[in-house]
Amino acid sequence: MNAVEEFGVDLERQVTERVEQEDGWYKRDAFVRIVADHLREDGSLEDIHVCYHLAQYGRSRIEVAGYYLSDEGHVLDLVAVDYPLGGQTILRNQVAQSLRWTRNFAQACRDGRHLQMEESTPEFDMAQTINAHWSQIDKIRIFLFTDGRSTLTSLENDDLDGISVVYELWDIERIRRLATSGRQEEPITLNMLEFGSPIPCLPATSDDSEYHCLMAVFPGKLLADIYERHGAKLLQRNVRAFLQARGKVNKGINETIRTQPDRFLAYNNGISATVTNVEVEEGPGGPHIVRFHDFQIVNGGQTTASLHHAVRRDDADLRRVQVAAKITVVPPGLLDELVPRISRYANSQNTINEADFESNSPFHIQLEQHSRSVWAPAPAGSTRQTHWYYERVRGQYDVARSRFSATKLRKAFEQDFPKSHKFTKTDAAKYEMTFQQQPHVVSLGAQKCFNAWTLQVLAGADLPTIKRFQDLVAKKIIFDRARREIQLLHPKAGYLANVTTYTVARLLNDLDVDHALELVWRAQAMPEVLLQAVRELCGPVRKVLLAAPGSGNVTEWCKKPECWKLVHDMSWHGVRLS
Repeated sequence: MNAVEEFGVDLERQVTERVEQEDGWYKRDAFVRIVADHLREDGSLEDIHVCYHLAQYGRSRIEVAGYYLSDEGHVLDLVAVDYPLGGQTILRNQVAQSLRWTRNFAQACRDGRHLQMEESTPEFDMAQTINAHWSQIDKIRIFLFTDGRSTLTSLENDDLDGISVVYELWDIERIRRLATSGRQEEPITLNMLEFGSPIPCLPATSDDSEYHCLMAVFPGKLLADIYERHGAKLLQRNVRAFLQARGKVNKGINETIRTQPDRFLAYNNGISATVTNVEVEEGPGGPHIVRFHDFQIVNGGQTTASLHHAVRRDDADLRRVQVAAKITVVPPGLLDELVPRISRYANSQNTINEADFESNSPFHIQLEQHSRSVWAPAPAGSTRQTHWYYERVRGQYDVARSRFSATKLRKAFEQDFPKSHKFTKTDAAKYEMTFQQQPHVVSLGAQKCFNAWTLQVLAGADLPTIKRFQDLVAKKIIFDRARREIQLLHPKAGYLANVTTYTVARLLNDLDVDHALELVWRAQAMPEVLLQAVRELCGPVRKVLLAAPGSGNVTEWCKKPECWKLVHDMSWHGVRLS
């Protein structure tokens, strides 16, 4: 069995496990969620709402498996799916057909597809949301997820009503490379010949053999074109990247582009970028950069995004705009150590909030260390103790598990660190913000919830103690068990994530939370009295969420503080723990 086949088997196992967790989901939905999570961690997607819809559309059909409005609503992301293929070859015409059906869905949403759908369903919310935002969408990205194999190396883009439509194919091999890379992003390779011509540069000598630097001047249009192709994925190693206000053009930058483009180089600090390799060729005028490998902008993300937005939304002319660039070539083995420091120090010319956390921050490293060393109490009826595995960087768990080639040792690892006990940074944010009684923030989606947790909770926070780690695990136990109970009570009812976070948040109103967390950690289970409270609360909570005013869009309603206020003020007798 080769590497792709082994990965396919493991992926199928993950799909099966996810279906068991998500009542009412098909394997197709679990497959989409798992792949979307990989792309979200990678930065290729901001998020995805899993939502499948299939219907006739004239002589063709519409089919979609998920959606999200990213870049402040200016980019519509849609997911097409072809699953299960079990590693078989997916032909060019199959790829084209799946993408066409999803493109048809976008067109149907434009034309008011939601008017033909049953209200108060996730499918209705999806179609209505897209229709409501259609006027501000200036780019559509359609991702085809498949467990089949493809030999296609590129897809031809098109447009819909003048809106650029970009297609991406994620087959089993590409998914495997991303999932098993042990890195937070699929490396970006930039061939300067594809963007116009090589970039003149000046090598900066250094006595330090660990790295070397190049100085260059980028045409403004080149940076805008690069951002158009790769988006926020360019900024994954920027300490601010996860927190930046995407889509908001810096007024000062925009003013300079519009009125004094020749002075942009003088007024702007430029960008700092890191690469793991760079190809330089000698030309008549000196050295020129031909290719960058693993290109990341660690400072100057706002400049880059603003140049792109100025072109996209203001039709700005960037021909006279030039941007200074410092490129640091860092060996792959030093990326995790050196790049975060380059990013932090490069950004130090501006005020850096201590909330600018990322996976290599001391807070998350300390959580990870606690998760590897702290043994949880054995639950009732068992003598087996386990760990709760905090996955600080995507893929850590599978990498750690794969180190044990012997079956006996691998099973021992899985007993000490059960897969069901694994949780990620965005999971932690979801639990924490629910217990901060901000379910409307949780409903914004994984990344925006993480942003809020970072800014509101972790800003200025001390390193997490063992007690804080234990409380976080107890919050996970409560949240996940409540979710499962709500699933059982309302199978296939939709809006499970929203109902869960709102129900748990409301439960906390009349609860001694510290005492509850201590009980849950010791028992490694949710007390029956809390489960009964969840059963009583989730019905009334669901009614509030479904009674969305105005447009009737439940998904959007759940994101509003007004929704939380109504749930918060609901009359309920409360719960008392002994």
